[in-house]
Parts: sequence; structure tokens; C-alpha cells
Amino acid sequence: MHPILFEIPTPWGALPIYSYGVMLGTSMIVAWYVIMWLGEREGEGRETLANTFIVTAVSAIVGARALYILTNPGEFESFQDLVNLRGGGLVAYGGFLGGFFGALFYLRSQKRSLLSFADVAAPTLALGLALTRIGCYLYGCDYGARLEDDAPSWLRALGTFPHWADGNGSPAWAHHVAEYDLAHDAAHSFPVHPTQIYESLAGFVLLGVTLFMWRRRSFRGEVLLALTMFYGVWRFAIEYVRDDPERGFAFGFSTSQLVSLALVPIAGFFYFEGKKAQQRAPVPVMRLGAPETYATPTTAKPARESAPSEELEAVAPEAKKSGAKKKKGAKR
Repeated sequence: MHPILFEIPTPWGALPIYSYGVMLGTSMIVAWYVIMWLGEREGEGRETLANTFIVTAVSAIVGARALYILTNPGEFESFQDLVNLRGGGLVAYGGFLGGFFGALFYLRSQKRSLLSFADVAAPTLALGLALTRIGCYLYGCDYGARLEDDAPSWLRALGTFPHWADGNGSPAWAHHVAEYDLAHDAAHSFPVHPTQIYESLAGFVLLGVTLFMWRRRSFRGEVLLALTMFYGVWRFAIEYVRDDPERGFAFGFSTSQLVSLALVPIAGFFYFEGKKAQQRAPVPVMRLGAPETYATPTTAKPARESAPSEELEAVAPEAKKSGAKKKKGAKR
């Protein structure tokens, strides 16, 4: 666990570089190249892709921070606290919603459809989840519930977070001291589910799924809608083994579970409506490295085959002409 990767000396003192911030920045850089790579194969211009990415990234960070502030208003005493992102304090779903609406409003202002960008962006969302959760693990936030005593030793080792040298954390250690009677001089927390690693692995799996679907999708927006459903179900489930109190709760559910309950049915409705529309009429299908083709509707009727009588009628005139020529030759 390395919440601070290194420090940069400055005339005003050491500047800590937090692991979460590094992983967040890394995810942005990698996402840029992925968007450019997929977008150009989609036929989008580099300028449009670049501008949309910047707007989406900024909107995502603002949305992620805003949702964290809404669910944890007591943590902030000054404006500086509100904008300090080096140690985390972002909510994934807030970033998803912020990025979505930021891209929507920008593309509408450019008279472009969100669907032209949605499927390109979907793999980068999964990639961002995978990388930023590594940052969460290094920092120690977003940890899970306590493990059973008979849990595998390797899992207990992954889920044990130390007491920081400055006495303030890690977050799991501080929570266990306050809530679970952990001794104040304990060197580490109780073993917990390393939910950050679970979510990072889920992000890499979703990255593979979205790239696979991107090459085979049958309507625009399909990949983003599928990602919304898959991640929503996963996020709802993983919340039951998380234990960080900063998530916020209402009606017996965490904030992220409530968002999942709203988004999954909406995404599912539009996903299956898109599938139905694809069956009714040919739609563009983009494939990696190939020109745009069209999917054949499953309900289309096969072309009518020529009846044998029609084929005979087509041949009969030729046979008559041939017979007439033979008769003329015989008269000669």
C-alpha cells in the first residue's frame, strides 16, 4: 500500500504525489489514445474526438466530485477541501453521469449525435474503472467488509491495510479503531475484502467485453448500453461486501445501488428496443478495419426463387429459334 508514491521538493516544502492521482491521470492518458484509435476507425474526425474527450473528461471529474460532496457534506470545511483531489474523493457513478451529460450537451451544440461517440467511449470507461481502482487500493479507500477467520491467507494479506506513520489512517484502520474495537496501537487493520482489486479485475473484464462487442455490434449505442447494464448489476452486488462509510445510504441502499436500480432498467429498455429495431430494418454495422456494412434483418423474407415453369418459358424462345434455323438449313 503506497498512498504517496513520492514527493517533489519545492521552495514551499515537499509536494506529495498521491498514487490515486497518478492512476487517475494514467487512465486519462490511455483513454485518449484508445478513443483516438477507435474513433478514427469509426470515421470520426480527430478534432471532434479530441474536443469531445476533453469535455467528457472534465465533466466526469466534476460529476464524480459533486456526488462525493453530496454524500459526504460534513468532510469539507473550505473551498480548498472541495477541490483537493489528490487523495481521492470521487464517486464512479458520478463520473459516469457527469461525463455522459457533458458529452451529450457538447455534441448537441455541434449538431452531432451522442451515439456516434458512445460506443467509442464505452471501452475507455471500463479501462478507467480498472486503472483508478488500482489507485484506490494503493491509497486504501473503498475497502471491503471484514473477512472471515477461515478466509485464505493470501486474500487476508491483500485485504490488510497498515496504520500510517502520521497516525491518520489508513481509512480501513481508522474505521476499525472507531467501530470494531481495534487497538489504537495496532499495526494494521483487520483483514477485509480487497474490493478495489475485485473492481479493477471487473474493469479489465468489461474492457474485453466492450471491445469484443464493438467489433460486432448491430446498432449504435449498443456497447454503452450493455456496459451500463453489466456494470450496474456488478456494482449493485459488490456494494454488499464494501464497508467504507463514505458511500452514503438511503432507503436501505447505498448511493451507488440506488443509481444502479435506476440505470439498469433504463439501459435495458433502450438496449432491447435497439435490438428490435435492428431486426426490422438493415442498420449500419461498423467492424474494425472494414468498411461500413449492413446487417440483414432476421425478419426479411428470402428472395423468391424462379419457378421451374418460368425457367422453361425463358428457354423456350431460344429453342424455337434454334429449331427454325435447322429447318431452313434442311430446305437448302
